[in-house]
Amino acid sequence: MAVTIERIAALLVKAERTDNEAEADAYLMKAQQLATMASIDLAVARSSTLKTEQRQQPESRTTTIGEKGRRANRHLITLYVVISHANDAQVDIAANSTYVIAYGMPSDLDVIETMFGSLSVHMVQASQQYVTSRQWLGETYVAIVDRRRKVKQHTAQTARVAFYRAYTARIDERLKEARERTLLDVPRQQPSRGSVSVDVALKEKASEVTAFHRQTSQARGSWGGYRGAVRDSHGSAAQAGRWAASRARLGEAEGVGGKRELDGN
Repeated sequence: MAVTIERIAALLVKAERTDNEAEADAYLMKAQQLATMASIDLAVARSSTLKTEQRQQPESRTTTIGEKGRRANRHLITLYVVISHANDAQVDIAANSTYVIAYGMPSDLDVIETMFGSLSVHMVQASQQYVTSRQWLGETYVAIVDRRRKVKQHTAQTARVAFYRAYTARIDERLKEARERTLLDVPRQQPSRGSVSVDVALKEKASEVTAFHRQTSQARGSWGGYRGAVRDSHGSAAQAGRWAASRARLGEAEGVGGKRELDGN
């Protein structure tokens, strides 16, 4: 799996270095396809191994998101959840949005850490560059105020939020597409995988991860996500966020342990 992680990291670096949006998208999708393929291979091998023999077991990992009250936390968490769901993991979220706990197979959690470490750093830095450019001046966005939709002028803060939301939505689209394409291609590319089918292996893995989450999670309630007024943007903020979502800066996500109050997701 170490080789796979290195290849994924290298693809993310290539995505960052190219100025061609289509090419950058292709690198990101290839990274997710590689992660999905590796996950399938391990799931099938695992299903073919007797439970009495040594094999991967679900585990949990905690990742720090940011200090309490930091505005970007909720958007970073949304990005983390998007990446986790594309890679067969479940997530608990701290009530104060300062950290997350992911539950999944070790190899899948490695992929999630690598992708989040890259994409989260890039999302924040790219948004700062966009806000500093002041392209958003004079542009509007759709806000929800007293349950009514209103068109308002962007500020630096709302432009950044619109960028984050568009960035995360684009990443979600690309990772889902890459995963679905890989799952569709697997039976044709590798029709013979022993006595255990890919579908059965993936269902078994998902079942074990779900059972592990239920047994070990201390989460209560649900996470509210972003609660601000920004709901839509058709201006440069959304365009810049979607374009930047295909580019990635390689980095590392900080992780800490410990039991704290959580909201489930």
